[in-house]
Amino acid sequence: MEIYQIRAFVTVARLGNLTKAAEALSLTQPAVTAQIKALEQSLGVALFDRSGGRLALAKAGEVLLPTAESLLVLGAQFKSEAQQLQGSLHGAVELGVPSEKPDFLRLGELASAVTQRLPLVELKTQTLPAATLAEQVSTGRLPAALTIASNPPRGVLWQPLRSVRYRIALPKEHAAVLKRGGWKEVAQLPWLDGPSGSHTHLLLRDMFERHGLSPRVVMQNDDQANLDALVRAGAGCALLREENALAGAASNDFIVWGQARVDAVLAFIQPHERASEPALVALSSIIQTIWNPRAPIAPAQL
Repeated sequence: MEIYQIRAFVTVARLGNLTKAAEALSLTQPAVTAQIKALEQSLGVALFDRSGGRLALAKAGEVLLPTAESLLVLGAQFKSEAQQLQGSLHGAVELGVPSEKPDFLRLGELASAVTQRLPLVELKTQTLPAATLAEQVSTGRLPAALTIASNPPRGVLWQPLRSVRYRIALPKEHAAVLKRGGWKEVAQLPWLDGPSGSHTHLLLRDMFERHGLSPRVVMQNDDQANLDALVRAGAGCALLREENALAGAASNDFIVWGQARVDAVLAFIQPHERASEPALVALSSIIQTIWNPRAPIAPAQL
């Protein structure tokens, strides 16, 4: 039994018309019907009499309607009280983040939402490699983090936000390798890498190790958010987020190599023992609202 099912029942009962109820709920008629049927199944009683092509409250529906209306009122009160409590939260919340573009991490949206919903809370971000983020969150030294990884780290609460696909980008002068070379030849090209433990470093090493190879790294760069600029300048090859790699290839800035790819997940992680802290509960709620994760996320693959 869900609150949205109760809301659908009450709305149809009040309006006495499925079409009007669907419009009021901003849903389709089949969606409203499905919600009511699911509620009836969970309760084990019929709420509406559907005989003769009409829709009227059944006896059970008449009896339960006042209680359902009270539940909606209590739900609204519950939400209002929670929002008031958000205003009483104060202090600083530290959020670890990987080296990535702020727009991709939606840090601007997050900061704006925290300012509006938690006006007395200061959000502090700290950029760290993925392995360090996982280690500090699992030990409770860092209360929360956004991270990019192929698989959930151990010892943390893991909330996936979106899938992230990476592609191999090569400077244009290495175009000949695309015609005559394979993984071995690509591994011998000059490569740009992130620091040890960073998400790009871990993903790059894992990708080549699957082929029994290691990339020839010529430069380690802490700023992984702007690797595309280095590839564009001809400094070396790099793993880039697919949207950046394809955009650069479309602009003829560099080349994307074949169909090679590696998948990961952007996720929000928290320590188990601190997840119930009020400020972290509020932060988790804000992040879920911003990202609104829906579909299941596939594991990493080449």
